[in-house]
Amino acid sequence: MLRLTSSAGLLLLAASFAASADCASAETAFSVYGGYQTAPHSSIEINGADAFTAGWEGRSFNWPAYWGARATYWLDRYKQPNLGIALDFSHAKVYADDATFAKSGWSHFEFTDGLNLLTLNALYRFPIKDSKWTPYLGLGAGINVPHVEVTRPSGRTYGYQFGGPTVQAQAGVSYSFAKNWDAFVEYKANYSWVDVEIDSGDRMKTGILTNAVNLGVSFRF
Repeated sequence: MLRLTSSAGLLLLAASFAASADCASAETAFSVYGGYQTAPHSSIEINGADAFTAGWEGRSFNWPAYWGARATYWLDRYKQPNLGIALDFSHAKVYADDATFAKSGWSHFEFTDGLNLLTLNALYRFPIKDSKWTPYLGLGAGINVPHVEVTRPSGRTYGYQFGGPTVQAQAGVSYSFAKNWDAFVEYKANYSWVDVEIDSGDRMKTGILTNAVNLGVSFRF
């Protein structure tokens, strides 16, 4: 089982991708963003049996905050200037609500440092002639690496694990406000299949859908 001590390794991958992208395309961009992220209820399985339904809170602006970073290159050199490939890391997170604790008997349950998502995505942009506004769409897939925090009568789990696959969809619009600089707003959704080990050798599975409205800036070079 893969365990990580921080999200630094994921960010290093993103930085390496950005550095190598310059060799493949005439236009490369690095973006950072934050925003408001939520998640609906999800069913919790323990050792393959339904245990309870968890209600989730996003608490986007509580520390550690929700944020993300993305490296994108556009395929100008391949005569596809509106098609891009992006490596996207987001520090999503979810906290179980009070109703979940009442019915589960657990005292602590969250993925808050965080439900880390790393995806490879295809982006397509729709330039508007004589306009600084550019809508775009994206689809991708990757992995989730949650920081599993569970405390229940039988024991405590606290640490990073490899959770499983993640899929991503996004739609947004960017605005060029200065040379080489864009601002953007987007909606981004991720569905993550989370399969992790908790205390006593038990396995916990759930599917978490995160919805986020992001605001960010991009530097093009």
